[in-house]
Amino acid sequence: MNEKNVKFLTTGEFAKLCKVNKQTLIYYDQIGLLSPIFKNEKGYRYYSINQIELFYVIDLLKDLDMSLHDIQQYTQNKSPESFLTLMYLKKEEIVKKRQEIEMKEKLIETKIALMEEASQLDFSKITLEHLPEAALYLSRNIEDITDEEFIEVITEFIGELNESQLDTGYPIGGIIKREQVLKGEFSRYSYLYIEQPHLKEGYPYFQAVKGDFLIGYHIGEDKTIHHTYKKLLSEMERLGLALGDYVFEEYVYDTVVKNQKEQYITKIMMQVERNTL
Repeated sequence: MNEKNVKFLTTGEFAKLCKVNKQTLIYYDQIGLLSPIFKNEKGYRYYSINQIELFYVIDLLKDLDMSLHDIQQYTQNKSPESFLTLMYLKKEEIVKKRQEIEMKEKLIETKIALMEEASQLDFSKITLEHLPEAALYLSRNIEDITDEEFIEVITEFIGELNESQLDTGYPIGGIIKREQVLKGEFSRYSYLYIEQPHLKEGYPYFQAVKGDFLIGYHIGEDKTIHHTYKKLLSEMERLGLALGDYVFEEYVYDTVVKNQKEQYITKIMMQVERNTL
């Protein structure tokens, strides 16, 4: 007994060392994942201190979302080669998860910055501002498509953002060409877009948002946005400005932060230039 007490641990002692309950160890034994070194004639289980490392590896693999069945497959066919292969695989998974977490952190940081900026804005004001160049990732053209095709385009666009990790946390906006605005077709978008502050190789970008812009905010539903456009066009005329090539629209407050459509805020950025006439 003295030799046993020195070299072996009871189920309770080993469970305490592993910081799990006894039932976990009993279950691991039942499924052949981690069995005690021996059982005495009364059925008591005894573990070796050397088994703690195996328990830690099992616990690590569980934390990395490996199923008990797959862990069991490894433990029943252990070898230095298979262990090394498994560790390399898990390392790759951790690197990928870390990249995903870092990307989500950047998304959150961007959304925090945008929301804090919005809290300082006066949505009743129309301002003339100089905006720097920005790269935009565009959807395919949506000028003359049906409602069904529009659903297809936006689904495709969002899928591209997710698959290629192009979702930057900025709002998805819409681009309206000058001719549509002058015709009063304020909701006839040509493209959807999302700003890309950090360019990735191999993707086509639209270089835009550089120059003078008349900026105003529409409060309410999309169906009443024409009232805000008329105010902006009137202010543009008063300032002796001419409409540029594009108008950019994006939500400041939408369904993410407001429950009522009447409280939605849309930012309208009209590209303008000095009227030479």
